[in-house]
Amino acid sequence: MQQHDKLDEMFSQQESFMRLLQKKRNFPQFPVDLETKEGQKFCKSIVYEIMGELFESVQHLKNSKDHRITNVSGLDREEFVEELSDALHYFFELAILCNVTPNELYNSYMKKGEINNHRIMNNY
Repeated sequence: MQQHDKLDEMFSQQESFMRLLQKKRNFPQFPVDLETKEGQKFCKSIVYEIMGELFESVQHLKNSKDHRITNVSGLDREEFVEELSDALHYFFELAILCNVTPNELYNSYMKKGEINNHRIMNNY
């Protein structure tokens, strides 16, 4: 399976879950209208969920503190990756809510990667 196919599959799985939430948990219709206060507030709440999951992920990085001189052995990699995955679920939810397609996200990602490389090569 190509990477782009995987991205499509991830979006599709998240959209299916969101449809289930609509049936079972009163999840709003989507895409949301980003020009409304309600739409923007809902999207902002999802961004906070993403940040929360990322914060949970870094709690597993016990040796990341500059001031710590001791080394904590062991990393629960499975738990760390699970938290990253949770953040990614919310990220895809946000993209779907905002009507961003996998192709649009992919193209934007690749374009930004080229810009970043150009900046480094030109001493940005």
